[in-house]
Amino acid sequence: MKNIFFKPLLALNFFIAAFSVHAQYKSVEEVSGKEVGEKVKSFSAIDADGNTFNLKTALKDGPVVLLFYRGQWCPVCNRHISQLQEQLDKIEAKGAKVIAVSPEKQENLQKTKSKTGAEFTLLYDEDYKICEDFDVAFVPKEQMIEAYNNRLGADLENAHSDNSQRIPVPATYIIDQKGKVVWRHFDRDYKERASAEEIMEALNRI
Repeated sequence: MKNIFFKPLLALNFFIAAFSVHAQYKSVEEVSGKEVGEKVKSFSAIDADGNTFNLKTALKDGPVVLLFYRGQWCPVCNRHISQLQEQLDKIEAKGAKVIAVSPEKQENLQKTKSKTGAEFTLLYDEDYKICEDFDVAFVPKEQMIEAYNNRLGADLENAHSDNSQRIPVPATYIIDQKGKVVWRHFDRDYKERASAEEIMEALNRI
């Protein structure tokens, strides 16, 4: 009799555990992003080439344009990064450094680099520390996770540092040399991205 109920009970426990993991994380409606005027905690992270990037050190040379992207599997992200790369010289001419952050591991940063031609820094946000500090990390709806994994090859459970399958709102921030957010583009619609022109206009006002 015990064996009859064991497998259903095991499956139920697994479902409850999986639901509990997702329940502790935010949905896209619950994230609001770091606001203009807020201070940014310095952070260190590994880039696509295995080097360590430190925000505090980078800010000594000028403002930082920090953008979040979902991963190498995301065609909209790749297009956005490619567009910024095309205007990188103009952005850097204003004294700014461009940094792109993803929860994907280092090997996938290399794939993004290959797909987009990005010459600016791509960072692996291990354990979602940067995403969480900026309040952009969320768990997509189940049907979206299925689409990302099965149709786009995201493999979110294995590509990230944990199996929460969270991704960031693709927000863009400008951080001044005092470590304060002076401009942001935050839109829960992943198709809406900050253009190079908008970024340069904002840099002109710093």
